[in-house]
Amino acid sequence: MTLRSIVLGVVLALASLTPAAARGPAPAPYRWTNVTVGGGGFAPGIVFSPVVRGLAYLRTDMGGGYRWEDRAGVWVPLMDGFAQGSFFGVESIAPDPVDADRVYAAVGMYARDPAAILRSDDRGAHWTIVPVPFRMGGNEPGRGLGERLAVDPRHPRSLLFGSRHDGLWRSDDAGAHWRRDTAFPYAGGGSPAPRTTHPGIAFVLFDPTSPRIFAGIADAGGAGLLQSNDDGAHWVRVAGGPEGLVPVKAALDGAGRLYVTWADGIGPSGVTRGAIWALERSGTFHDITPERSAAAPPGGYIGIAADPARDGVAYASTFNRWKPGDTLWRTADGGRHWTDLGPLSRRDTSATPFLNWGRPEAALGHWIAGLALDPFDAGRLAYTTGDTVYVTNDAPKPALLWMPWTKGVEQTAIITLTSPTAGASLVSGFGDLGGFVHRDLGRSPPGMFLSPRNTNTNTLDYAGRDGLVLVRSGNVHDGQAVEAGLGWSDDGGASWHPLRTPLWNDGYGREAEGKAPIAVSADGQRFFVAAERPLLTRDRGKSWVEIAGLPGNIRIVADKVDARLAWAIDPDSRRIFASVDGGEHFAPMATRGLCPDLSLARPRNRESQSALVASPFAPGDLFILCGTELYRSRDGGPTFQRLAPELDIALFGLGLGSSPASPAVYAVATHAGKTGIWRSADGGARWSRIDDDGHRWGGRFRVISGDPRRRGRVYLGTDGRGIFYGDPAR
Repeated sequence: MTLRSIVLGVVLALASLTPAAARGPAPAPYRWTNVTVGGGGFAPGIVFSPVVRGLAYLRTDMGGGYRWEDRAGVWVPLMDGFAQGSFFGVESIAPDPVDADRVYAAVGMYARDPAAILRSDDRGAHWTIVPVPFRMGGNEPGRGLGERLAVDPRHPRSLLFGSRHDGLWRSDDAGAHWRRDTAFPYAGGGSPAPRTTHPGIAFVLFDPTSPRIFAGIADAGGAGLLQSNDDGAHWVRVAGGPEGLVPVKAALDGAGRLYVTWADGIGPSGVTRGAIWALERSGTFHDITPERSAAAPPGGYIGIAADPARDGVAYASTFNRWKPGDTLWRTADGGRHWTDLGPLSRRDTSATPFLNWGRPEAALGHWIAGLALDPFDAGRLAYTTGDTVYVTNDAPKPALLWMPWTKGVEQTAIITLTSPTAGASLVSGFGDLGGFVHRDLGRSPPGMFLSPRNTNTNTLDYAGRDGLVLVRSGNVHDGQAVEAGLGWSDDGGASWHPLRTPLWNDGYGREAEGKAPIAVSADGQRFFVAAERPLLTRDRGKSWVEIAGLPGNIRIVADKVDARLAWAIDPDSRRIFASVDGGEHFAPMATRGLCPDLSLARPRNRESQSALVASPFAPGDLFILCGTELYRSRDGGPTFQRLAPELDIALFGLGLGSSPASPAVYAVATHAGKTGIWRSADGGARWSRIDDDGHRWGGRFRVISGDPRRRGRVYLGTDGRGIFYGDPAR
């Protein structure tokens, strides 16, 4: 052995002992990219920085927070690295009024979930997490109130947070420590009962020009506007205000006039009445509601924005006004006169055409909770809705053009998705938006599923040998008309046709039919509906036959290669049923090597992914998730082998692997207490983790699938951050 080889060996040995942190982070194994839809969910609040031009923050109820990058023209997600899912429900967000780089966020999705105040000194790129003893409700009723978190512009190390249940809290060290503010006269309603909440302190607002602070209490028993004139040492209730309503939001204009919106509920639903009041610097508190007559449309007011540099300029939004729809109002004289901006507005939704919902033009929007005016540009006004964010640069003008302000924002709940063997590479099933055919992953699809139009798509399937044949099931929200719960397409989803079974009219229930899973045979000729009476059609729904030998309400899975084969798991009898005649008849099948308790494969609800998946590459190649254990059968079910015993698997899907006999398997799984995304390129024999610490998404995953035509490609559906696709980084 030469001296050179000995030295080299020592160097390599020492390198292997060097801590990972010293060597730097390992390169990410996968590149992750959002599939573009654009917005799609409820963003309750938007706040501009008062310090620097072009900086804004958006908070969402289940997708985390975002920062607007003006130069790049994109919203940057700020919380994708968090493994804690509760932190994706953002209760409030507050940019520092002095330091442009500092921002705070109050996070916690539900009252019984972990809650924290986050602080960042680099605009949300990195966060310091401060756990807090008070609970939050970033995705609870009242999430459109606020802002609850406020930074004192005259003493920027001091912060106040108006909690839902436990009164007012104060930090005097830039959010590092918090204590209850005992000077505040309202202690809160205490811990809420299960499945209930308190609105608590709806907003806290500092006057940047004086020691005045305002707070609105939205709890019914203590509702009212409170004011402090000495930096919070003492508080008094402002006399007056509308009877029977609670304060929900507030804003100050350039003259120090306070505008307060009021409603008879906290939303986002159930609000029927509202008002706007103004508190003058003189102390006069008076009603400036735009529509005060008894004939005013039902609904309240919530969004309020005022020009901090001008006297009397403010904007307000209605809330939950369904007939004739929500609108925006503008005043230039402190509320003496208002202009309805709805008739003066038009919307260009070419960037996110789904907002038209099949109509020629998009509506102004619903649940308009967030409303913000750029303090550096009086023409830039933005508002949030239940499914998007709009912005205009025409705020003072007679007519306004609104554009979706959502580039980079994907805030949707994905129920299901599939990657067919032909046509578009991705077909998705969304909550609220129905679903899409994604022919270009970087562009918002031209529209969601229509005919039938369902708000939720619960199951999707494609024909393995004719991937242009698709089927889907779905449901609508309560009170909405049901055209049909099932649909089919033979052109890859370019057009859809309603599908109705005999159960539609026999008392089974129209709503229930759409919740029944649907499957399609490998040749695309047969559809199977796993309803109370399992049904089969060979002619696209013109006639139906009842499937023999199969219990009701269990999901049918058709082989992707051989049209004669189909299976179903019955968790009640803990057996697998199989068919060899195209789904006409099923019979129990004896198995060996499978988990002993198939009740663990029972779906939790109608949105659960199938525990049984057939490979699109070989007939009779089955994968079953039993609890957290994954099994594979290569002979159609008689024999099984367990895969990945070191992983506790929550979700899995298949994609193109090294050969038809070795498909790629992708899984959301936990190993050594840490949840991640895993891949096996050889049918489940060897596994590697493919996510990284910058891509954790709170562990809020709903569905995963590989691509049968592109090796290494995986699709991941999240609960709040839309769909991601991943490709190997090298």
